[in-house]
Amino acid sequence: MELPGAFGDWQLRNIPASKVEIETLAKDTEFSKAECYRAREFEFFPDGNAVPDILNLSIVLSGKDLNNSIHRPERCMVAQGHVILSSTDRTLKSEGGREVTVKRLMSRQRISTIQDPPQQLDLNCLTYYFFVGNDRITNDHLQRTLLDMKDRLIHGRDQRWAYVSTSMWYGDIPWIKDKPVTEEEAERKLSEFVSQFADKQIDWDQVAP
Repeated sequence: MELPGAFGDWQLRNIPASKVEIETLAKDTEFSKAECYRAREFEFFPDGNAVPDILNLSIVLSGKDLNNSIHRPERCMVAQGHVILSSTDRTLKSEGGREVTVKRLMSRQRISTIQDPPQQLDLNCLTYYFFVGNDRITNDHLQRTLLDMKDRLIHGRDQRWAYVSTSMWYGDIPWIKDKPVTEEEAERKLSEFVSQFADKQIDWDQVAP
């Protein structure tokens, strides 16, 4: 659950779990969250610093009370200002030839700026998520629940599950002045990050075919 300070070209800054997550989930739930930054090519602020892409990464690991320590990320997303517009499946393939099917969510998120007084911004958001168990990966919450029930009843095994969620804004981004970030650009960058992250962080020898 300890995230690296850097991953590929991305720099990671650890951030705490939100108040909503902490209050909603069981006390023994574990969180690893980070804002990930990567410089955009040939784009600079007036002070000479590079304009960044920003990607949000969240890993939530269930505790003993599985019913109250892990759920579909949509539950927390609504509380964090998202209006979910669509939900589909997408299969990503890594450089190592591994495949991960993620849940792909399109949403509109309202956030408050740190200005005084704060302003309200409505941003387009693309989110990918999937669940990781002891030897299974799925993007379906119901399938995860059924797999967990099967493990308990047949194998007598009570495993911990984690969900991995990544998101990126697109469209008119306040700090990216030259042109809007297209949905296709956000899709490409998010897909690359998730594929590389899954390739490195998952023990694929343990995953059932």
